Amino acid sequence: MVNKLVFENLKHRPVRTLLSVLAIAVEVTMMLTVVGLSRGMLEDSQRRARGAGADIWVRPPGSAAIGLSGAPMPEKMVEFFRKQEHVVIATGSITHPIGGLNTVVGIVFDEFNRMCGGFKFLEGGPFTGQGDEIIIDERYALQNDLHAGDTIQVLNRPWKIVGVVEPGKLARLIVPLKRLQELTGATGKLTQVFIKLDDPANTDKVIASLKQKLPDYQIYSIDEFTSLFKVDNIPGLRAFIYVIIGLSVVVGFLVVFLSLYTAVLERTREIGILKSLGATRAYILNVLLRETALLAVFGSIVGILFTFGTRAAIMTLVPASLTQRIVPDWWPIAGAIALTGALMGAAYPGWKAANQDAIEALAYE
Repeated sequence: MVNKLVFENLKHRPVRTLLSVLAIAVEVTMMLTVVGLSRGMLEDSQRRARGAGADIWVRPPGSAAIGLSGAPMPEKMVEFFRKQEHVVIATGSITHPIGGLNTVVGIVFDEFNRMCGGFKFLEGGPFTGQGDEIIIDERYALQNDLHAGDTIQVLNRPWKIVGVVEPGKLARLIVPLKRLQELTGATGKLTQVFIKLDDPANTDKVIASLKQKLPDYQIYSIDEFTSLFKVDNIPGLRAFIYVIIGLSVVVGFLVVFLSLYTAVLERTREIGILKSLGATRAYILNVLLRETALLAVFGSIVGILFTFGTRAAIMTLVPASLTQRIVPDWWPIAGAIALTGALMGAAYPGWKAANQDAIEALAYE
């Protein structure tokens, strides 16, 4: 009986019901999207790091492990690493920010190509040594509608795109190492060095040896390095996620509060009739809270579905800048947060409805 009354109340006001469901859906979508973006972008960084093909990554003293910008390491260190036991390939790179989350990476193409197992070109080919040339990955090409042979502006100068490659190899924008060193005033400097061994089983042994010889340098196995790509290791990211979740809860609270408060005012006479028929305060409150819970459940389901839409939009419009993951483990968390916020928003309207005087309610026009 109570459930039937709840459904009839929601059906009687379809526009308000739909708007409430959509508002809660937006709340859930905000939470799931920001969590999905944080995980997706970190996992994309992990994939590109593993795509380099290195067994060991070396960063200079005092540098942030995943702050890949600047070039404080002497380039001559590459020769030192090449002379170490079990080292097959050692090559360096320089990374330079170009705005937002984008960076351009300078490499020695032949060395890095051998280390990563070879770039797969979808258009064009490797550097030819004729002028300023750049290689971009497929996602960057799709986002900016670029093709091999086009010209783009990077570092305030034109670069000819000589090749478009499959994504997943270190960076989205790749230029010759020497040229990037010249343009950034970092001649003879590197951001990091990649080391490939004759057998990955020798990784721990080589790292131990290198740490004895270079105690100030940051030396990681590929597993250690990619494990650093976590929310807790990105300054301010967890706080940002909590802020978005907090704003989402406020949105859900206000929408449900306004919706139910208005509904209580509109249904004053109806509530009076129910009380005159013997409905208790608990019964009235139970009806309103069930309505709220139902709105929250439907809103959460719609919000989850919306995240598939936001992911599709991101992958279509900005695949090179953002990567969103679908996060099923957060679905019950987001739903619980939405439900809690909605019930909090329904608390006062429910209390007001339950405490209405039956005679005054029946006289209400």
